[in-house]
Amino acid sequence: MKMIPTITAEEVRQKIENGENISLIDVREDDEVAQGMIPQAEHIVMGTIPENLDRLDKETDYIIICRSGVRSENVARYLIGNGYKAINMTGGMLDYTGETAPK
Repeated sequence: MKMIPTITAEEVRQKIENGENISLIDVREDDEVAQGMIPQAEHIVMGTIPENLDRLDKETDYIIICRSGVRSENVARYLIGNGYKAINMTGGMLDYTGETAPK
């Protein structure tokens, strides 16, 4: 099985603080993002990714986020399998120390 590219939660935080233009997708459930998500992230619940593919651009590198990094890895694998570029944020929001805001 092909390795999914990864990035750590700390690396994501540094990119945001450096003002880098990155595309984040949070695939957690509504009740999870209500407790706080990275403000720059777009929220697309994991189960709705297939019907939301037309919102995504095949030239963009998407960083996929969930609570611990397991669901996001599955979503990243699915996106890559469908011709998109995706990177899994390992450790998920459990490891993220940057600013968050409730959705």
